[in-house]
Amino acid sequence: MNRTTKIGLEALLRPEDSILVLIDHQPYQMANLNSHEPTMIINNTVGLAKAAKAFDVPTILTTVVEERGGYIFKSILDVFPDQKPINRTFINTWEDPKVTDIVKESGRKQLVLAGLWTEVCVAMPAIQAMGEGYDVFVVTDACGAVSSEAHDMAVRRMVQAGVVPINWLALAAEWQRDWARMETAAKIAEVILEHGGGSGIALAWELQLLATPVPNEK
Repeated sequence: MNRTTKIGLEALLRPEDSILVLIDHQPYQMANLNSHEPTMIINNTVGLAKAAKAFDVPTILTTVVEERGGYIFKSILDVFPDQKPINRTFINTWEDPKVTDIVKESGRKQLVLAGLWTEVCVAMPAIQAMGEGYDVFVVTDACGAVSSEAHDMAVRRMVQAGVVPINWLALAAEWQRDWARMETAAKIAEVILEHGGGSGIALAWELQLLATPVPNEK
């Protein structure tokens, strides 16, 4: 069985070794999403997509039977306006060579997944890709399921297989790693301001304080 790195510096995510696959963020799946508040899933997924773009992480958009399940949410498509999503019939994304060939050709081994539903369209490719030697990370707050139990059981099952669960802000922080990396610091700060919720508000406050001169004491 292939053994992947889980500890040490090499276990942390690196933009140059990462590839992101966004799976089936479509109206049909959203209609029966009960594990999370839908607005949060959309916000987190768009934040994740923008973070990947900021760090030049290749991103694959994929749908399942989109002519019936609907197109990917417009707010995600707007991040990659020139990209046409890969439309599948396979429930398991990892059985479609149109997807896996792109991942293989990239040479990247840190596979980041997010999608709807966690227990079906995320769990299956995550578990299969682990068996093929990829380091698989699932962005759990950009995923959702038909129930809280379904989401929880899916995450537990993937962890048992060796998949690493992570949220999108933690992922972005690992990609950045050092605020001295100015070529990406401003880009990811903008994403956090737009999609980071309380973290974005705190960052805006910090920027305000840095821009506000301290009054002279009398």
